[in-house]
Amino acid sequence: MTAPVYICLGSNVEAEVNISSAINAMREVFGELRLSAVYQSAAVGFDGDDFLNLVAGFDTEKPVEQVVDELHQLEDDLGRDRSQPRFSARAIDLDILLYDFLVINRPGIRIPRQEILRSAHVLKPLQDLIPDTRHPITGQSYSELWRELSVQAPRLEVVELKLD
Repeated sequence: MTAPVYICLGSNVEAEVNISSAINAMREVFGELRLSAVYQSAAVGFDGDDFLNLVAGFDTEKPVEQVVDELHQLEDDLGRDRSQPRFSARAIDLDILLYDFLVINRPGIRIPRQEILRSAHVLKPLQDLIPDTRHPITGQSYSELWRELSVQAPRLEVVELKLD
C-alpha cells in the first residue's frame, strides 16, 4: 500500500545550498517530490539568521520507521549536528509531518507533528500542497487552520529558489 508522506525542510546555515542538496538527496531516496513554495522566516527560540522552509510530499510503500531512519541519515549526511541545542542554527532539518494521515504516538515518532498547528513556517507550505486535506486530529482542513493561524502568525516571505 502506498502512503502519502509530507516532510518539512528547514535550514539557516548556507540555507539555499543545504535546501537544494536536501531536495536532491530526498529525490534519490524517495523518488518524485511535490514541493511547496520556499518561505523565509525569522529564527524562533534563538538569535540567528533567517530560516528557509518548505514542505515536500511523496508517496512511498516504506514503513514509517524506515522513512524516519532514512530522513535522519540524510540529515547526518548533509551535516546536521545533533549535539546542538534544540533551538539553534541548522544546516538542515527534515521533520516528518504526516504519514498516510495517521496518528502515531510512540517513542521517536509523533505524527502528525505538533508544529503543524502552531508554526506558520510549517503550516503555510503544507497548506500550499494539500489545502483541502483534513488534519487527522482536529478534522479541520489545512486551509482552515492557516486562516486561523495567519491572523497572528509572523510574516513569511516567499523566496525564489530553483529546486528542479
